[in-house]
Amino acid sequence: MDSPAGGAGGGAVTPLLIACALGIEQAALRSALRRGRAGRSGRTPDAGPVTVLRTGMGPGNAERATARALGTDRNRGAAVIASGFCAGLAPGMNPGDLVVADETRGPHGSTPCTGTALLVEALSRALPGRAVHTGPLTGSDHVVRGAERAGLRATGAVAVDMESAATLHSALSAGSRPVAAVRVIVDAPEHELVRIGTVRGGISAFRVLRAVIPAFLEWHRSLLLPRR
Repeated sequence: MDSPAGGAGGGAVTPLLIACALGIEQAALRSALRRGRAGRSGRTPDAGPVTVLRTGMGPGNAERATARALGTDRNRGAAVIASGFCAGLAPGMNPGDLVVADETRGPHGSTPCTGTALLVEALSRALPGRAVHTGPLTGSDHVVRGAERAGLRATGAVAVDMESAATLHSALSAGSRPVAAVRVIVDAPEHELVRIGTVRGGISAFRVLRAVIPAFLEWHRSLLLPRR
C-alpha cells in the first residue's frame, strides 16, 4: 500500500513517484512500504507521500502513465524514480546486481539523473556486498538479445530497459524535478532470460528490488525539503 499524503506539521511537501512496468515489480516495491522498512507509515520525516505506479510495459505506456500520474494533485511536482528490472550489457554482470543511471538515453536524447552518487551510497548501505553499476541506461522498445546487446554496450551504456528513458523524459516534460533511475539486473550476457516469468522463481532479483526502498527514501529526503 502506498504511503498517505501529508507531512509533519501539515506543511507542503514534495511527493515521490516510483514508476515500474510490471506487477511483480510493483509488488516488490509496495511490500517494502507495507512491511515498514522505510518507517512505520511507509514514509520518513521531511518527505512527502510515496506512490508506486505500475505503468505497463514499453516506452509508450511509461510515458503516458507517468504524465497522467504527475497531473494529479497527489503527485504534482513529485520527484520521480524509474525502477524495476533491466538487462545488463557488460560481461561479468549478474542477476541481482544494481544499476544506478547517471543518465537515461532514448529517442528524445539523454536525460541527466539527479543525485547518482547519493543513491549509490544509500544502496550500498541498504544492500552491503551487492554490486552497484553506474553509467548510461539506454532505452529500447523491445527485448534486447545477442549482437544487439553488444552494439548497445559499444555506445557506453551499461544496461537497457524499455521504460526508464520514457519515464524520465515524461517527468521532465511535466516540469522541473529531481529524477533518477535504479534497476535490478535480471538478464545479463552470461545469464540470458528465456521469459520474464522466470524472474518470479529467481534467487535474488525480487528480494533485491524489495530492499531498495529505504535507499530511495534516503535520496528523496536528502534532496528535498518541505516547501512551507
